[in-house]
Amino acid sequence: MKVRLLLNAGLLALAAPSAYAQSNSAEPALMDVIIVSGSRRDAAVETAISPEAAPRQGADITLLAARTPGGARIANGEISGQMQYRGLFGERLNLRVDGQRFASGGPNLMDPAFHYAPAPLVASLVIDRGVSPVSKGPGLAGGADAVFKRVGFAESGETEFRYDAVASWSSVNDGVSGGGVAGVASDDWRVNFLGAYEEGDDVEFKNGVIGGSSFNRAVYGASAGVRVFGGELSFDLRRHDTGPSGNPPFPMDIRFFNSDFARLSYEGPVGAAILRLALDYIDVEHAMNNFDLRPAPAPMMLREALADASTRRAEGSLEFDAFGGKLKLGGDLEEVRHDMKIVNPANAGFFVKAYPDIEQQRFGGFAEWRGGAGPVESEIGVRIDRHEYEAGVTRFGSALPMGPAMLANAFNNSDRSASDTTVDAVLRVWTQPAGGFIWRATLARKTQLPGYIQRFGWLPLNASGGLADGNIYVGDFNLQPEKALIAEIGFDYASDVFYARPTIYLRRIDDYIQGVPFDATPGVADTIIEMVSTMNGDPTPLRWANVDARLYGFDMDAGFKIAGPLRIDGVFNYVRGERRDIDDDLYRIAAPSATLGLSWDASRWSATFEARGVADQNKVSLTNGETPSDGYVVLSFYGDVEITDGVRLSAGVENIADKVYRDHLAGYNRNGFGDVAVGERVPGSGRSVFVRLSLSN
Repeated sequence: MKVRLLLNAGLLALAAPSAYAQSNSAEPALMDVIIVSGSRRDAAVETAISPEAAPRQGADITLLAARTPGGARIANGEISGQMQYRGLFGERLNLRVDGQRFASGGPNLMDPAFHYAPAPLVASLVIDRGVSPVSKGPGLAGGADAVFKRVGFAESGETEFRYDAVASWSSVNDGVSGGGVAGVASDDWRVNFLGAYEEGDDVEFKNGVIGGSSFNRAVYGASAGVRVFGGELSFDLRRHDTGPSGNPPFPMDIRFFNSDFARLSYEGPVGAAILRLALDYIDVEHAMNNFDLRPAPAPMMLREALADASTRRAEGSLEFDAFGGKLKLGGDLEEVRHDMKIVNPANAGFFVKAYPDIEQQRFGGFAEWRGGAGPVESEIGVRIDRHEYEAGVTRFGSALPMGPAMLANAFNNSDRSASDTTVDAVLRVWTQPAGGFIWRATLARKTQLPGYIQRFGWLPLNASGGLADGNIYVGDFNLQPEKALIAEIGFDYASDVFYARPTIYLRRIDDYIQGVPFDATPGVADTIIEMVSTMNGDPTPLRWANVDARLYGFDMDAGFKIAGPLRIDGVFNYVRGERRDIDDDLYRIAAPSATLGLSWDASRWSATFEARGVADQNKVSLTNGETPSDGYVVLSFYGDVEITDGVRLSAGVENIADKVYRDHLAGYNRNGFGDVAVGERVPGSGRSVFVRLSLSN
């Protein structure tokens, strides 16, 4: 019996058939699938429902990812949360939105990948368990793909009209959210339009409001497909417009993101093989400042950053029978460009290109085989990537102080181009179900190149790729790629009344990139960089450096059918990150956590009482000045009812006790508005009532 992962009223449960309808090769031992929206599943068959009833605690899809084994969320804003997976996050994860990999527009990752995946438009979140296959691109850890809703081809022989929409309201910030897809399809063609709009005021908690946490975001687009040559030719187009939105842990807030996504793809047979081709085009324009959504500083300290990023990708693969299994050969080309200028709107002479015309190119090829012998299945893959990168010439205005101007001239006179070659290899094995068990194991070597801010950060800035820790960082052009050796082992077990999926894992990472003291005399401003950093408010800047690290841990989800429709489900996560070169812990690692839910799952309605507990986190990075955090327990109650076919109403109360809690991964507040002291960790949401209505046919 195949099993799959669904979120059962906010928790995880196994189910019988494959959940990922868009992938015929979906294998439960290799991926988790969270159904974000859709109709109720047959509990007698799948023992789970879609999470239409589950609390979202906000607009960010990473709030659902954080409820999976190994998952956590870095809270940098209501629509800027990052997914953490087994201690790794940011560009180390192979994150995709509807199959597309792309570059963030902001150097602080105010728009991480899932910023572009609003929940009303997402059908499922597919998580690569442990590591990502080499066919899905490079990346140091696992990955995930937020798969969008779309109208599929009709199978009735007649043209059909279909829709899938959702609308919700939350009291904690008077937040509203709505959107979905609607379209028509026949046997040979399909077309649908999509749209979503979300907005919310400042988030409330027991002691007041979190100043500068309001947001708004709109998305619209279309998807179309036609069956040709025995396959499907598809075209997808989206526009994302994010308006003024707060980011309390950052020195600036979002003024706008204007982003365009386009994809042209084909999948179909070529003889006995399957050909897959895709072209991607993504453009992001971004502005952020330190005065619209927070107390404005003196005119001389007004700052606005104007950034843009573009991604161009082409990929192709051919899959055919070979060596008793399926062999996939393929490659991809990727070109990414970044540019950012900092200005003072009150002084036309103050401007500087902090990241000038940075270009990164990657040419990759892979071979991946999947097959089996007897009861054992395996996936073996090798990937080689060639990377080239360079930066342009920085420019600055006459009002830029002498120190930064000297650093700019030194950067312009330096060597700003280089190349690297990386090699990834993955071996994943699992057994066919026997006695309710699927045993699985993974060995892998994975790599990750330094990010552009880590390599080209010549000017000491708060830009940190989303760490939001208040530290000023400076880059190092000579950074080496990160290299991880990965091992994990576990099993999936499912019976009529019980399921469990424990995993133990270890990642040994050489040349791990982390901030370290700029020199041997921190606090003594004896270099230009330290002088400039002191002028910018941090006398102890950090520089990005290669260190040695390890990550290890244990996670699982499990559940038990107590009696009739009464069941209990839970998720447990533990991860530890350590430096191997010195006696210190890695920075910003999630605290141990456990979530338990007691559910009554009737034929047309369900209700869940949930307790989520998070332990103290005392294993913190001294190098990065990280502070410990206290544990907490949050209680919630929610449920849903199927009013009629295709109409579902969900409601609940989150944080029933109105607990004031601060998650360890939350950023430190830098916004003077509101009731959170500057320098404190941003608290979680207070008590909140939510209501959600879903419509589909």
